[in-house]
Amino acid sequence: MGCNPTHVHSEENSVGFSGIYAQVQSVSLIISLSVCTEDNMRNLRLLRTWECQPVQTAGTPQGFSLRVDKGTLLVSTEYGIVEVDPVTQEVASEVSLIAEGFLPEDGSGCIVGIQDLPDQEVVCVATATGDVILCNLNTNQLECVGSVDSGLTVMSWSPDQELVLLATGQQTLILMTRDFEPITESQIHQDDFGEGKFITVGWGKKETQFHGSEGKQAARIKPVEVLPALSWDDHRPRITWRGDGQYFAVSTICPETGARKVRVWSREFVLQSTSEPVPGLEQALAWKPSGSLIASTQEKANKHDVVFFEKNGLLHGEFTLPFQKGQVKVNELLWNSDSVILAVWLEELKTEDNSQPKTYVQLWTAGNYHWYLKQSLPFDSSEGGQPLVSLAWDQERPYRLHMLCQQWLYLCCDWKWNTDRSTGEGASDLASVAVIDGDKVLLTAFRHAVVPPPLCTYQLHLPCFVNQVAFLMEPSRSGDLAVLDTNNRISIYRSDGHKDTDATVKIGAVGGNRCKTAVPQLEKSYRIALDDDRDGRNPLWFRLLTWLQDGLLLAASQGLLPAHTVIHHLNLSSSAEKGSIDICSPVTVDGVVISLCCNPKTNVVAVQLSDGQIMKYLWGAETPVVTPWLNSSGSAVRFPSPCMQTAMTVIGGEETIFGLSDRCRFFINDIEVASNVTSFAVHDEFLLLTTHAHTCQCLSLRNTSLKVLQSGLGNSSVPNSETLRKVERGSRIVTIVPQETKLILQMPRGNLETVHHRALVLAQVRKWLDGLQFKEAFECMRKLRINLNLIYDHNPKVFLENVETFIKQIDSVNYINLFLTELKEEDFTKTMYPPLDPASVRELRNSDRKKVDLICDAMRAAMENISAPKYCLSILTSHVKKSPPELETALQRIRELREQASVTAGSVSAEEALKYLLYLVDVSELYDHSLGTYDFDLVIMVAEKSQKDPKEYLPFLNKLKKMESNYQRYSIDKYLKRYSKALHHLSKCGPEHFSEFLNLVVDQNLYNEALKLYLPDTQEYKTVSYAYGEYLIQKHLPDQAGLIFFRCGAFERALDAFLSSGNWQLALCAAGELCYTEDKLANLARSMAGKFVEKRKYADAAILLEQYAKDYEEAILFLLEGTAWDEALRLIYKYNRTDILETNFRPSLLEVQKNHLVFLETQKAAFSHHQKRLSVVRELKQQARNEFLDFESPNCPELDLFSDASSMVTATNTSSKYTHSNSRISARSSKNRRKAERKKHSLKEGSPLEDVALLEVLGEIVRNIDSLKGEVHSLLKHLILFGYNGQAQKLQQAFEETLHLVEHSLLEIWSPDVQQIPANPILGPNSTANSITAAYNQQKITAPVLQDPEFFIPPKLNKSIQWKLNLLQ
Repeated sequence: MGCNPTHVHSEENSVGFSGIYAQVQSVSLIISLSVCTEDNMRNLRLLRTWECQPVQTAGTPQGFSLRVDKGTLLVSTEYGIVEVDPVTQEVASEVSLIAEGFLPEDGSGCIVGIQDLPDQEVVCVATATGDVILCNLNTNQLECVGSVDSGLTVMSWSPDQELVLLATGQQTLILMTRDFEPITESQIHQDDFGEGKFITVGWGKKETQFHGSEGKQAARIKPVEVLPALSWDDHRPRITWRGDGQYFAVSTICPETGARKVRVWSREFVLQSTSEPVPGLEQALAWKPSGSLIASTQEKANKHDVVFFEKNGLLHGEFTLPFQKGQVKVNELLWNSDSVILAVWLEELKTEDNSQPKTYVQLWTAGNYHWYLKQSLPFDSSEGGQPLVSLAWDQERPYRLHMLCQQWLYLCCDWKWNTDRSTGEGASDLASVAVIDGDKVLLTAFRHAVVPPPLCTYQLHLPCFVNQVAFLMEPSRSGDLAVLDTNNRISIYRSDGHKDTDATVKIGAVGGNRCKTAVPQLEKSYRIALDDDRDGRNPLWFRLLTWLQDGLLLAASQGLLPAHTVIHHLNLSSSAEKGSIDICSPVTVDGVVISLCCNPKTNVVAVQLSDGQIMKYLWGAETPVVTPWLNSSGSAVRFPSPCMQTAMTVIGGEETIFGLSDRCRFFINDIEVASNVTSFAVHDEFLLLTTHAHTCQCLSLRNTSLKVLQSGLGNSSVPNSETLRKVERGSRIVTIVPQETKLILQMPRGNLETVHHRALVLAQVRKWLDGLQFKEAFECMRKLRINLNLIYDHNPKVFLENVETFIKQIDSVNYINLFLTELKEEDFTKTMYPPLDPASVRELRNSDRKKVDLICDAMRAAMENISAPKYCLSILTSHVKKSPPELETALQRIRELREQASVTAGSVSAEEALKYLLYLVDVSELYDHSLGTYDFDLVIMVAEKSQKDPKEYLPFLNKLKKMESNYQRYSIDKYLKRYSKALHHLSKCGPEHFSEFLNLVVDQNLYNEALKLYLPDTQEYKTVSYAYGEYLIQKHLPDQAGLIFFRCGAFERALDAFLSSGNWQLALCAAGELCYTEDKLANLARSMAGKFVEKRKYADAAILLEQYAKDYEEAILFLLEGTAWDEALRLIYKYNRTDILETNFRPSLLEVQKNHLVFLETQKAAFSHHQKRLSVVRELKQQARNEFLDFESPNCPELDLFSDASSMVTATNTSSKYTHSNSRISARSSKNRRKAERKKHSLKEGSPLEDVALLEVLGEIVRNIDSLKGEVHSLLKHLILFGYNGQAQKLQQAFEETLHLVEHSLLEIWSPDVQQIPANPILGPNSTANSITAAYNQQKITAPVLQDPEFFIPPKLNKSIQWKLNLLQ
C-alpha cells in the first residue's frame, strides 16, 4: 500500500536453553505482536517444545527467573526459592525464606520480584513485606540488604543490572545502585507533567484549530470523563525499562480519579512526561526494547485494544484484540528482545456461563499497519488442567518463550519464521502462499495477481484460531491445504476447480471469473484425539505439520524424554467416516527434531536434529525407520549449525539438502558455501538466493554437480549477468510462480515486488522455443525487454524450418515488424545471453549468407505464401532491413499496390504502405530512391508524404519531365550521385553531349566505365583513353599511362611515359612506331644509358650502348664498373678486343679484390669491438638489477629515510636528454619517422639503450657480410681464370674467416634468453617510493620506449649459396 511501517531487523531463533527474565503473575493469556514489516508473508512455526514434567516440591509457583550460567529455572513460591533443572526434570536446590522470618509459615507470603544476578552469583528476591534479600544458591546463605516498612509491590532491575527500582506500599519509588546504595526516592504521583511538557504559543483558540479527520465537531467535544480502573485491576504499579536502560515507565492508579496513568522517568530519576487521560487504561505495560513505543491495553465502549504510547505520553497507534468487551482481562505485556513480538497476558473473566475460564497463548505479527494473529496457545484451568502462572521471553534468543504453569509444568518453546507456500512445479500450481491471521488463513494465489498484504486472494475462515498450515506435497494437487487450529482439528481445503461457493471461503482483493474457477473448498474437518494425559497440558503438542501425500500427514512431538522426538503418522483415509484422525507413532528419534523436509518429486523425507545432524526418514517402509543421511562418499551429513530453513533437490543424480541458519550461513549437505544468504528457494531447475549484498543470485541445477554449485556460490563476483541481479536492501524471497518468470520478493517495508530474474526468464523462453511455442516466447520477451534476436539465435535451423509456424502463432503485423526491425548480425547466444550450460551451445549458423538477410528472405517467402496482402507492411520491412536495403524493390511493391483497381479486405493501400515505409526510412533517402525509379508519380507520392516544400521539388520535376528520356535519366542519376548509371545514360544521348560525358568521366574518375561504353576504333574511345593516360601520369603511374597511350595511338606521350618509368624496351617500341632514324635512335639509347648508369643499372646501360648506339667499348667499361665479369668477357671476345684485357679487365679484377679485403677487415674489426662492448653493457645492467633487488630487501635500514614525495620522480626527468630531439617526430613523413626512431639507439657509451643499438649494428654487419657471397664467388672464378691464384686464395681465406666469426658469435649475441629489456624496470606495481628514489639517485630510470622485436631476433644466413672454390682448398 502507500504506508511505510517501521522496519526492525529480526533474526530467526536457534536451538538451546538460556535467558534472563521473570515476573510473578496469575493465570494468563499471551498475545504476541510483531511490528517487523518484513514478516507479514511468513508464519511463526514451532521449532521445538521443551516440556518439563511437574516436580515434587512444596508450594505453588508465583514467578520465575532464568539462571543463564547453568540453564536452570529459579521459581519463587510462598515458602522460598526452588531451582529446577529442566534437563533432568528435578529440583537442583531449594532455599527456604521461612526460617529467617522473611516469609510467614502459614503460606500467605508473596515474593513480588525475583532476579538472577549472574555476575554476583546471587539471586535477588523482594517480598511483599518489604525485605530485599540476596540468596547465594551455592552456599544457601541469605543476606537482607534492605527493608521497607510499608512493604514492596514491585522490584524491577534495569536491563544492564546496574540499577534497581523498588515500588513501596506508600506509593513511592526508590532508585538504588546494584550494591543497593540508595540514589533517590520520590513519590509516584506527581502534579507536574515533566520535563517534556508541551509549550503553547497562544496562537488562536481551540475552536479555530485544525482537528484533522475528526472534523470541526472535535472542537466542541467535551473531555471524556475518566472512569476508575476496572474491578479486576490489582492496583499494583507496573514498571518497564527501555532497552538501553535510559528511561523507565511506571503505570499506577491515580488517587484522585482512580484511573491509571503512565509516567516516564529518566535514568537520573527525572520525570519526563505524563500520559494523557485514557479512559479504560489497564494495568499491563511494556516498553519496546528498541525504544519507540510503550504498549498497554485499553477497554473501550465496544472493543478491547492494545494501545501504544510515545515517550512524550501521547497515544500512537492501536489494534483490537479478538475478544468481546468484558470477556478477558489483560494482566501483562512482554516484548521479546529484538522488539518483534509483544506478549500480552490475559485470562477470561469468570461469569455464570463460564465458571472455568481458559487462558491462551497467541502470537501476532504486523506489516503495513495490519496485525496478524499467528499462533494461539490455550491453557485450561479446569480440574487436571495447567493454568499459566508466569512467562518470559529469553533475552539471548529472541524467539524462545518460557512458560510456567500452576502445577509446576514448565514449557520452553522455540519459534522460527517460515513461508508456507505451495510446492508444485506445473502450470496448474497457483503459487499460493498461506498467511495465518487469527481464525483466518489469508491465501494469495500469485499466479493470478500480486496483491500487497494484508490483502489476499481468498480468506479461509475457521471456527477458532489457527496454529499451523501445510500444503500437499503431491505436485498434481499442490494447491490443497491442511489447517490445524487450537482445538486440535485439521481442516482440509481442496483447490480442484469447484465453482460452488463455500461459506467459510471469501474472495479477497482479487475478484473476477478467472479467480473463482479455483476457489478453495472445505472438504472436511478432522478431530485429533489425544490421550487424556496429553490433552490440555501442552497446547502445542504437535509441531512441524507436513502433508506428505493425499491421505497422510506427518507431525512431530516430544517423546517420553525431553531429548526424544516422536514422528506421528496422521492417517486421513481411514478417518473419513468417524471424523477423527488415526494417530500412529511408529518412530521415536533419539534427538530433538527441528525440521521435516520433503522433496515433492521423490517423496524423500529428511529430518534435521537440533545438533544439525540430517537423518533420512523411510516412511514408506513396512516398518518406518530413521537412518543417517549419507552423501556420495558414504559419510554422514551434518550441518555445522542448525538450519531454520531446509530444502531438497536432486543434483547429479544425488539427493542433496540445502540449509540456511539463523546467522545467514548457507549449507549444501555439510559444506558451508556462503555466509551472507538471507533467503533461498528451489524452483524447478534453479536455486535462487538473496544476500546481504542486496543481490539475488540464480544458479542452474541442471546438468551441474555439487562442486560446480559450491564454486558458483563461493565466488562473490559472478561475471555472468544472467545469474545475478541487484535487489532492494533487505529483500526476501516469498515464492516463485512455476512455469512462469515471476519471482515474488518482500521488501523491508512490507510491500511485495515482482521481479523477473533474467535467468528464469531466459530459461522459460528457451523452453518455449524448444517446444515451438513462439507466441508465448515472443510476448514474454517483448514485455521483459529480451532481445528478439534470441528467437532465431537459440536454434537457427529449427526457426528456419518453422518460419510459417512462427508467423501464424504471432499473427500480428506489428509484432512481426517489431521482430524484423530488431534483427542484428550479432549472435546473442554468444554475447548477451550465453547459456548457463556451455554444452547446450548449437553451432548451426549458416556462414554463407548474412543472418539478417537470411531471416528476411525466409520470412518474406513465408508471408507471401500465407497471405501477401495481409502481411504487406511486414514484407516491406523485410526489404528495408536487408543489407543493403532493397528500397527500390519496396517502392516497386508500393507502385504495384497503387496500380491495383481496388483494395481487398485485410490489405493495405499504397498510401498506407508508403506512410509506413516513411517510418522505417529517412524521407530524404526514400525520396531519392523513388526518384531513382524514374517514376514521377511515385516521386510526387513520396514527396507529398514528406515535409518537403512543393516549391522545391515541383519545378525540379517539371524540368526533368521536359528532357529527352536518356538525358532525363542521366540528370536524375547525376543528382542522386549514381555516376556510373548517369554515364551509361549520357553515352546514349549522342555526340553533342560527348564533352559533357568527358567532363563527368574526368571529374569522377570513371575512365574504366567510360571505355566500356565505346568501341576501340572510335574517336570517343581514343579521347577517353588519352585523358585516362594523363590521369595516370598525374598519379605517378607512368608505366601504366604509357600502355594506355600506346594502345590509343598517342606514341609520343607513350614514349615519354616509358622513359619516365625506365621501361627502355617499350620506349624503343614507341620509337619504332614513330619511325625514328638510326641516329635519333642512337641518341635516345645513349640518353637512357646515362640514366641507367646513374641508377647503377650497368647491364641495361651496356645493352643499349652495344646494340643501339653501336659503342661496345663504352659498354665493356660499364660492365667492368658493375663487376659483370662474364658479360664483359663476352663482348671483349665478340668484338676481338683482347687488348682491353690488359688495359682494363685485369686491373679492375685486382682493384675489386683489394677493396673486398679492406672491407672485410673493417667489418671484422667493427664486429669484434661491438660484440665485446655488448658483453660489458649486459654485465653492467645485470649488476644494476642485482643491486636494485638488494635495495628492495625489507632488512634495508635506510628504508624509512626516504620521503613519500620521492615517488613523484618520473622517468622523464632522467631521460629527457635522449628524447628531446624527437618532439616533432609526429609531423614528419614515415621515412623520416623511421630514421628518427633509429636515432634513438645511440652507440654512445652509457646511453640508456646502448645494448639495443649494439644489437642493431651487429645485425646490420652480419647481413652485409652475408650479402657478399655471390659477388665474392664470381670474383674468385675470374681471379683463377686469369692466374691470380694468390689473390684469390687470400680473398677466400679472409671471407671464410669473417663468416666463421659471425656464425659462431650469433648464439652468444642473440641467445635464447635474450628478451626485450623493459625501458623502465624501476616503475611498476611492485615499486615503492624508496626504490624509485634509489634508482633515481643512481640514474637508472629511463623513459619507457617500445623496441622493435626484430632487433632481438638473430639474422638468418643464406647457406644455399656455394661461394667457395674447391680449386683453392
